[in-house]
Order: sequence, then structure tokens, then C-alpha cells
Amino acid sequence: MARSSLATALLLAFAAVAATALPANGGPAAASDFIRKSCRATQYPAVCVQSLASYGGTPPPHSPRELARAALSVSVDKARSASTYVGRICGPGGRGGAGAGPVRDCLENMADSVGHLRDAAQELGGNMGRAGSPGFKWHLSNVQTWCSAALTDENTCLDGLSRGVDAATRSAIRGKIVEVAQVTSNALALVNRVAPSN
Repeated sequence: MARSSLATALLLAFAAVAATALPANGGPAAASDFIRKSCRATQYPAVCVQSLASYGGTPPPHSPRELARAALSVSVDKARSASTYVGRICGPGGRGGAGAGPVRDCLENMADSVGHLRDAAQELGGNMGRAGSPGFKWHLSNVQTWCSAALTDENTCLDGLSRGVDAATRSAIRGKIVEVAQVTSNALALVNRVAPSN
């Protein structure tokens, strides 16, 4: 009898500790549900859920603005990685070959994309003023403009690869840039869901 009382007391103590450790905002399951529901509004919902579910931000995003900021961080990371990859291809010993001009152009486009995405992330993460104010709307418009510009840079890179780049190089670069364009498109869709009152 004493053993079962001790076991019950330990179980209740553990349950109490576990309950207080969960955040008031619903914890990881609620965040995951929020991400999944929000990603339905994007062009690539599966990519959106996957990229944001693995996002290392702490705490997990629980508002449209936090989610858009997380999506922009993912986009910046992916764009940087793709830019580095393209840089290796057109650098010494790379396989840019006869298509080195278009590959270098792509590299410039990706550098621009990284800059635009970084600007958008900083703007959205900064003090945008009181929600609903003209200042907030202006900052939000800047974020949308930079996201759109980044997406244009990425698409320009893809378009340029169709001229004078061998099939293997084009395919290798295209895979990286398409991935970046998808997360950037998703980030823009999530930014567009940030209402001026958020």
C-alpha cells in the first residue's frame, strides 16, 4: 500500500511539473497546428510546413508576424546557401565552363536576393510602430517590396540559365534556386497575411 501511495505521489508530482513546464500559448502542438493552418495560404504548403517546422527559432512562432519573420529567416538561409553553391560553380575549378557568364549573372542575382531578404527580415523584426498606423503600413509595404524583389532576382537567375549553360550545371543550379524561390514565395504569402493590425 505504501508503495502505491509513493508511486501515485511521484506520478502526481511529475504531472504537476510537466504541466507548469508547458507554455501558456499551447506549446509545440499548438505552434505546429498554427504553422500548418497558415501554410495553407502559400503556393507550396508542404515546403512551407517542412521548412518552418524545422526552423530553430525559440519560442516557436505564434502570430502571423512572427511566422512571417521565421519564413524570411528560412529564406535568407536558403538564399545564402544557394549563392555559395553558385559561387563555387563559377569559381576556380568550378564547372561553369562555357556558361560562366550566365552563371556569374545568376550569382549576382542571388547576392541581390540575399540582400533584399535580409532587409525584409530586419524591417519586419524591427520597430514598425503601432499596428494600424501609417508608419506600420509603410514598413510592411517595404517588406513586401523587398520580398518581391528577391523573388524577381531568383526567377531572373533561373531564366538566365537557359542560355549557354550545359545541362548538368543548369540542373544543379536550378534545383537550388527553385528551392529558394519556393521558400521566398511562401515567405511573401505569409508577409501578405500580416494585417496592418498585427
